[in-house]
Amino acid sequence: MKKWTPKRRKLTSLFHAPTTKGIIMAASIAYVGGHLQYGVNFCMGQSYKQAIWVPSVTFNGCLQRELSWSCGVSKFLQIRKCNLFRSRTNENWKSFGTVITSAYLRDGSTKYFDFAVIGSGVAGLRYALEVAKHGSVAIITKAEPHESNTNYAQGGVSAVLCPSDSVESHMQDTIVAGAYLCDEESVKVVCTEGPDRIRELIAMGASFDHGDDGNLHLAREGGHSHHRIVHAADMTGREIERALLEAVVNDPNISVFKHHFAIDLLTSQDGSDTVCHGIDALNTETQEVVRFISKVTLLASGGAGHIYPSTTNPLVATGDGMAMAHRAQAVISNMEFVQFHPTALADEGLPIKPKKTRENSFLITEAVRGDGGILYNLSMERFMPLYDGRAELAPRDVVARSIDDQLKKRNEKYVLLDISHKPREKILSHFPNIANECLQHGLDITQQPIPVVPAAHYMCGGVRAGLQGETNVHGLYVAGEVACTGLHGANRLASNSLLEALVFARRAVQPSINYMKSSSLDLSASSLWTRPLVPKSLGSDVMHKILRITKEVRKELQSIMWKYVGIVRSTSRLQEAEQKIGKLEAKWETYLFEHGWQQTMVALEACEMRNLFCCAKLVVSSALARNESRGLHYMTDFPHLEESKRLPTVIFPSSHTTGTWSSRQLHQQPIVKSMV
Repeated sequence: MKKWTPKRRKLTSLFHAPTTKGIIMAASIAYVGGHLQYGVNFCMGQSYKQAIWVPSVTFNGCLQRELSWSCGVSKFLQIRKCNLFRSRTNENWKSFGTVITSAYLRDGSTKYFDFAVIGSGVAGLRYALEVAKHGSVAIITKAEPHESNTNYAQGGVSAVLCPSDSVESHMQDTIVAGAYLCDEESVKVVCTEGPDRIRELIAMGASFDHGDDGNLHLAREGGHSHHRIVHAADMTGREIERALLEAVVNDPNISVFKHHFAIDLLTSQDGSDTVCHGIDALNTETQEVVRFISKVTLLASGGAGHIYPSTTNPLVATGDGMAMAHRAQAVISNMEFVQFHPTALADEGLPIKPKKTRENSFLITEAVRGDGGILYNLSMERFMPLYDGRAELAPRDVVARSIDDQLKKRNEKYVLLDISHKPREKILSHFPNIANECLQHGLDITQQPIPVVPAAHYMCGGVRAGLQGETNVHGLYVAGEVACTGLHGANRLASNSLLEALVFARRAVQPSINYMKSSSLDLSASSLWTRPLVPKSLGSDVMHKILRITKEVRKELQSIMWKYVGIVRSTSRLQEAEQKIGKLEAKWETYLFEHGWQQTMVALEACEMRNLFCCAKLVVSSALARNESRGLHYMTDFPHLEESKRLPTVIFPSSHTTGTWSSRQLHQQPIVKSMV
């Protein structure tokens, strides 16, 4: 096994790109006092209408500590013509302390909280429970509170809880799986603090499986060298979600706003700094826009699996948080690394087909292979040893590519995962949810192999976060799948996602409390931003047409992403995807605005489409930037891993006062002169 040794480089704090059409571009990053600080400066020359991608911009060195992995820019800064707001944030905003929920309402459309949490998965709930000890908390969630990626996580949570295991071993497994692109500090923090986070869950009432010896039953999954997966049968996420939600419901300082779709972050400019003041959300039950003004905002909104047609993610995973953060000038990183779970249930191979197409693929947990499951093609030939010495226990990127290769070579639609050679009682006790789902469709997994196929599963990239969940936007923190902490590198190790969410949600607590205590709210602040409009004025006929077209466009975008930006990629196909997505987005937006749509109008389907376009473009742009094959990103024209390219892909802030609807906020950032 290759020994990983981190390479430390000194940071070049400022770099300049060549002047293009009169535009002088410069960007800087600094690590100051434990916080990320980014700046982008523009000196505008003559008019420039198109986005510029500046290639091959690299640092001579590397940011220290939290930013140690962000020591270069694989490709680009996105620059658009802009007028940056030059203003100052008044430090003497009217004080607004913690009060009971009923006092937050100045009117039905504006609410004031100390903390706003977007998302109700493990990251958002765990964070909310801690900060609620210090102030009022709003949890804004898109559907029902339990409807999150956490709830669908089957396998478990990885943590070093066995005497024969070690933090160093967990770190090494994580770094190897991540193709040596992981941040050493992030990996160390998560692997070291993980066991305590598990113990906290148990203390809160989460019930995990135990062995005959009375100790926690620890499973093993692909990429792990030890048994370290804490689980609750094959419904671990559901059990964690249950325990956390129960605690949240019983906390008087937390208010949960279900069926509230987050539209855009509310931001202002303080000189060159962007400051977050809360969010706008659409109540999808009443069709009213609600404005949440908060001192601190945590993004814990999950991933973007629905940029692809087949995903294990629930319907809510449309990349809303990543898109909102990008529009709000947050730094985005490593979006090319999309993890395809190798084993989602292939409905076509079931004896009894589902009556209707699933909204999301049913996951067959990694733990099935960890427990001895074997992969066969339809001729019952075991194929994984042909691709990797670790066979079925290879990391997910290897297994997914191997299955993809088998399907293409043999012109077949699925492969088979067989666990039937194991004792029936063990199968049913470890995988009751999977056994029940398959049995409903005429398949007994204790006797027959399971038909499986890869499906989009997890975004390893996202909003760039420091070791305390901080972003370059002041007052905005991130945790969970929406964040890019550097832990996963180029490929997430199995069962590290729930662990990362728990650790970083907890680490974001103290800096959030400190920021909250040093901030204050102005009760008149709500009027600073243009109010989004619900398009009632367009009439039902026009809205019906818009929704029909949007549904068709969504399917077309997903098809493009699967065909051109899937498990195996090439430069020419990525470029084709970029062109097709650009044309599709322009066509969709033209249709909307020709039918009376306005810049500030909002509807759930249209806003989700807006976010899907934004995330798809981020993935394609990042993929084009990486001219090597590393982890989840495999390029047929660059099939080898290049040590010189062991750098993250970084998308720096840019102004979006021009460009597509998906690329800019619905409102302009206000000039904050005085809020006394």
